[in-house]
Amino acid sequence: MRVDKLTVMDEEFRSLMDRLGREAGEPEAFRRLLATEDDEELARVLVERERPLWAREIAAFRLGCRGDRRAFEALVLLLNHRDPERCVSAAHALRLLGDPRTPRAAAALATNSLRTAYALHPVRLLTALRAPESVPALVSTLHRLLAPDEPHWRVALACVEGLGTLADDRARPVLEAALPHPRLGAAAEEALGRLPSG
Repeated sequence: MRVDKLTVMDEEFRSLMDRLGREAGEPEAFRRLLATEDDEELARVLVERERPLWAREIAAFRLGCRGDRRAFEALVLLLNHRDPERCVSAAHALRLLGDPRTPRAAAALATNSLRTAYALHPVRLLTALRAPESVPALVSTLHRLLAPDEPHWRVALACVEGLGTLADDRARPVLEAALPHPRLGAAAEEALGRLPSG
């Protein structure tokens, strides 16, 4: 699916414009990347050396929202960025991109124990995608995050909520294991209530 015009009425695009407008030190280049309708120009930004991150993000976001798979690798990198706002924009564009590699990439990011601090948006994207990879990845990640003194409880909570949304009975054991957790118990109980009975 191709979106021929990404207008400023799009909430995510407006957010990206506001955020990167403050970051960009080249106002003319910034305005050009927002205005161009030339996919080849945007694609070149992704491969040219010494392009700033804000320029690569605009190009990847716009190409992704148009369904151009040349944006895939850049968007996956942004999905796992330390800046949560970049992750939100990348997840939005990846959903619109519709690349069949996206669920596998999101699952790899969500389950990577070395990148747990940045796994919140991959977890949320997996929930939204409802792909075959979604439930196994969320179950695996949540199981690991139930360890005592685990600091990444927000990621664990996103897993619990995602498993409730997906309502797959394979999640029952790990959701039951989450019930005693003080920050997860209420959400785990609600998620269990959404699983198929019997």
